[in-house]
Amino acid sequence: MAFDRPLLRRTGGLTFWRLLGTGRGRSMSLGADLRRWALFAVWREEADLEAFLRDSPIAARWRAEAVERWQVRLAPLASRGTWGGRDPFPRPAEHGARQGPVAVLTRASIRARRLAAFYRSVPSVDRLLARQDGCLASIGVGEWPLARQATFSLWRDAAAVRRFAYGDDEHLRVVARVRAHDWYSEELFARFIPYGSEGTWNGADPLA
Repeated sequence: MAFDRPLLRRTGGLTFWRLLGTGRGRSMSLGADLRRWALFAVWREEADLEAFLRDSPIAARWRAEAVERWQVRLAPLASRGTWGGRDPFPRPAEHGARQGPVAVLTRASIRARRLAAFYRSVPSVDRLLARQDGCLASIGVGEWPLARQATFSLWRDAAAVRRFAYGDDEHLRVVARVRAHDWYSEELFARFIPYGSEGTWNGADPLA
């Protein structure tokens, strides 16, 4: 992954990107999966993404070395907060009442003095995600070990996201602690429409 960074910096049309390691849980976790990684990328135009997938040596190497890979194309619905001091997403278009799958990215920089409290809360969120009927898939990802963490999840529809966010007392208690004790120095919450996927994630395409 480290050797990919200089090439990504020179990739045309790539307006924002992060190479991410992955955790072993369904949300942000201490355990790392050293065989799995992710690229989160924002492109100026879809043609720039097509050129990267077709011509980039990075994309070619990933195809050659991976035993499994999955990619999804996302259109931003809404975002709140910043990532590295900026909102990386174009202004979302009006989509009206959204039917069908929704993708969610939550990302945070955790204050050093709040790390222990944060990771004590992770197992309860993992258990909650595991029993959510509307959660199609979820994974913890991160830029740095421990302190810069994110969760990417796919949901059957927007109603399932709302039930998880606001309908469970356990999740609401965690959110309340985050706010009351100022756990994060920076955070971002974004929702997307997944409009194209390819490959498999743990043996299947969760959006199929």
